[in-house]
Amino acid sequence: MTNRTTDVLIIGGGAAGSGAAYYLAQRGMKVTILEREGIGSKASGFNAGGLNPLEGHGWPEPLQPMALQSFNLHKELWELLPPETGIDYHGRLSSIIKVALDENELQELRDTMETFNNAPEPGFSAEWLEREDVLALEPRVTPLALAGVRAVGNGALDGLEFTEALAAAARQAGVEVVTGNAAGLRLGNGKVESVVTDDGEIPCGALLIAAGPWCRVAEPWLDISIPVDPLKGQIIRMKPNGPGLDHELTGGGSSMYNKTDGLIWCGATEEDAGFDLTLTDEARESITEKAVRLMPSLAEAEVALHTACLRPVTPDWLPIVGQAPGWENVYICTGGQKKGILLGPAMSKGIAEIIADGETGISLDGCDPGRFGESA
Repeated sequence: MTNRTTDVLIIGGGAAGSGAAYYLAQRGMKVTILEREGIGSKASGFNAGGLNPLEGHGWPEPLQPMALQSFNLHKELWELLPPETGIDYHGRLSSIIKVALDENELQELRDTMETFNNAPEPGFSAEWLEREDVLALEPRVTPLALAGVRAVGNGALDGLEFTEALAAAARQAGVEVVTGNAAGLRLGNGKVESVVTDDGEIPCGALLIAAGPWCRVAEPWLDISIPVDPLKGQIIRMKPNGPGLDHELTGGGSSMYNKTDGLIWCGATEEDAGFDLTLTDEARESITEKAVRLMPSLAEAEVALHTACLRPVTPDWLPIVGQAPGWENVYICTGGQKKGILLGPAMSKGIAEIIADGETGISLDGCDPGRFGESA
């Protein structure tokens, strides 16, 4: 356990906490990350790694401005972090093929065409695909496909390695990572003076709570509401008989993510299951059935790994980023929902600037922690 006072203590070593540590350290601040189970050990390490800033729950407003800022930060980071840290997390531009397997999905294709061809920034575009065009790009797609769209301009990465690269770069800038469990706070005069752990106290000038759905643990400590809850997601990693995908592929309720090692990640479920991380036969069968419907050859694929994680989701599906209501030196950064890796750089850079300067150039509309009130 550290015996030194730290300028900022961060509870949580996921993409939000590690990113905030990185950006704070770039500003010369002394930072400590308190992480219970390891960097990227939760949702940040088990996500599919797709970066689509144009589509999602709540898009285009108010999250799309933040999403585009974050996407641009990602592109900066994947030029900086791998040479700095030696961790290649395969940050790259990518494309997606969306396929309609029934009439109901055709409107979604038209919506994607409009979204990508009218993007607020350059670099995005989409083209309509007839069935034969889809099969020319990916012959393994079911011949029952009605039509498709190929959209370009998105990004992809490996979430665990990305989070580890953020933490490694932060360490190189002087950030200390401490293994431990936050058990409480020592308070005084409207401020947090130290974080109480199972192994002692860590004095701090400021506290950043970035513990995903576990942020609620701090509600009784601070007498505020941090309504972020877990949304369980299970993913199946498949090893196909043949090459991996050249594109992300969706359709018929299935989402498949191309990986540089040739595996195809299929998923993910959305389950209101509390903090239960049990891997279920029901989820595996559902994911596999939908994947095989879209790409029949996956019936012969080997299941390489089945994983589950808990994404942090708020009641309005907007992140919580900012100063905690009623507290002079407490900040919160959580609630990236299913887009946590995409939004991570903007969320973490935004909160770092708020802590250091009291303001940020990141678009955080709708993300104020005070919107939920002060009482838990």
